[in-house]
Amino acid sequence: MTMSKSMHHTARKRMVIKLGGSTLEGLNEAFFDNFKRLQESGVELIITHGGGPAINRELAAQGIQSHTLNGIRVTNEAAIKVVQSTLIGQVNTALVHELTTAGIAAIGLNGFDGQLMVVDFLDQETYGYVGAIKNINTSLLEALMGVGIVPVIACVGATEAGQALNINGDTVASEVALAVGADSLLLVTDVSGIRIQDEYQAIATPTLIDQWTEQGHIYGGMIPKVQGAIDCLRAGIPSVQIVGATLIGTTIVASSELHSF
Repeated sequence: MTMSKSMHHTARKRMVIKLGGSTLEGLNEAFFDNFKRLQESGVELIITHGGGPAINRELAAQGIQSHTLNGIRVTNEAAIKVVQSTLIGQVNTALVHELTTAGIAAIGLNGFDGQLMVVDFLDQETYGYVGAIKNINTSLLEALMGVGIVPVIACVGATEAGQALNINGDTVASEVALAVGADSLLLVTDVSGIRIQDEYQAIATPTLIDQWTEQGHIYGGMIPKVQGAIDCLRAGIPSVQIVGATLIGTTIVASSELHSF
């Protein structure tokens, strides 16, 4: 049995699941059930997460101004302290607790742990304390996945000098997916994929997405999501899925793959 399995597939399937702001606040049973089902089918899983809503609440409570520019949170010195303490101290721990309670072995990580994400300033004059990833310690992730533990990565990087930097959540997800050679990247949002005229689409291609955006079917917050998905495909991730809490939604593939079935 084991022999035919290894002949069947040279490597185990790998998936990176990115949990975004509002989804993080209300993970339901369906999420954990489907997550466990993926694990039981032999898929190695990594979770990455941001925590926009929690950070915004904390910044507001402390009266710290913050705004986004080109989809990136401009982060001053006061704000990075809040981002670091909120993402690592609150959001990450709460998420790991939820996974553990649901019977999923998980461990919380951030850029400081085992030099998981070494970063440089993206552009300090423009964005402040925001990082661009230089290196990801894949051997640490491999070791954890190898023993069936799910790495849960908060989007905080560390410079070589030990300065915490904020990293865009979608960037972390795609860079981690590329680094570990994931088969698929799941972007979990508050909607079950791309909806065109009240119908969720099972499959999409960059060409279709451009068309739908032009026609105004894709708008608002979905635009950066689909653009991010297309960037991931271009970078070499075979498929990107925009899904709801059930982990089912729209699979985005490069057009050529559709014809190769």
